Amino acid sequence: MPVYRRVRKDILFYKFCCESMSSSSLHINNHSRLGMMMNVYRTASRFCFLTILAAPVYGLSQEAETSPGIRHEILIAGGFTGILDEQGNEVWKTKGGAKDATRFENGHILITYKDEVVEFDRAKKIVWQYKKDSADAELVSAWRLPGGQTLITVLGNQPRLIEVNPDGKVSKTIPVDPEQTDNHHMQTRMARKLPNGNYLAPHLLGFSVKEYTPSGEVVADLKTDTEHFGGPQTKHWPFTAIRLENGNTLVGCTYGNRVVEFDAKGQVVWELENDDVDGIIKDACGIQRLPNGNTVVTSYGQRDKDAVKIFEVTPDKKVVWTYNGHHAHHFQVLTTNGKPIAGPPLK
Repeated sequence: MPVYRRVRKDILFYKFCCESMSSSSLHINNHSRLGMMMNVYRTASRFCFLTILAAPVYGLSQEAETSPGIRHEILIAGGFTGILDEQGNEVWKTKGGAKDATRFENGHILITYKDEVVEFDRAKKIVWQYKKDSADAELVSAWRLPGGQTLITVLGNQPRLIEVNPDGKVSKTIPVDPEQTDNHHMQTRMARKLPNGNYLAPHLLGFSVKEYTPSGEVVADLKTDTEHFGGPQTKHWPFTAIRLENGNTLVGCTYGNRVVEFDAKGQVVWELENDDVDGIIKDACGIQRLPNGNTVVTSYGQRDKDAVKIFEVTPDKKVVWTYNGHHAHHFQVLTTNGKPIAGPPLK
């Protein structure tokens, strides 16, 4: 039961006790009755105060979050696919099961499903669509490029990235090497195009985040199975990789339950583990770096009703916001306290 509801019930109970005592048929004088009522009131006040103090921090919803000063509007891709406003209300939703989702400045939303990528306008009308080729296994991410093309990650016997024109035709194909082709689903995830024209792709079972040229040549490779991570047995499978403005790369490592930031030389300069946040990370799939330097993380594997599904931490790893509603495969923070997030989302 939410804290504020439990406290309200306690207050009503003690109020009832007080009213009952005031009208009791017991033969006590007014002075004694007043003293008893004050004792009950003081006990109720102390009880309610202690109840609030004892409330668990990480089980709270957006309506009663860890930091009352922070509220986000968020777009969720997952079993529920849609938008929640800053009060946690569902204000837009469509078919569930999305792998990736991004809202543009014009209000359109690009959503990746296993078999298609769809762009909806504000009225949920489909304005653009790309369907998976029957020879491929699945589509897992999509990213709209500045020129209007859409970058799509394709899994299967020929894993690759493709750029699709507004007319739906493939204009460019970039071969990728996930270092295995048997498990199609675990080949690659959230690929993005970099400002230098190269492509960044995380390969889960390859334990690597690779930077590819347009011809498919690997020019950088960040590894997540090194001694620092405890070796491959710890399953630090890279899922989301974001190139930051300072040249660093932020990576969400799924089953490793860790988010790590590499510098340009491949050295770990910042990381977030369960020991830092009281164990609330469970399958760190989606991540986003906000303009203020905070990092937002999903716990995609968390299915418990009241457990944290998305949370925000400061650079010094303080949890300042949590959401415990729908489980999220990926997401986008759209606003904070009524203000849109500036610039292209780092997600």
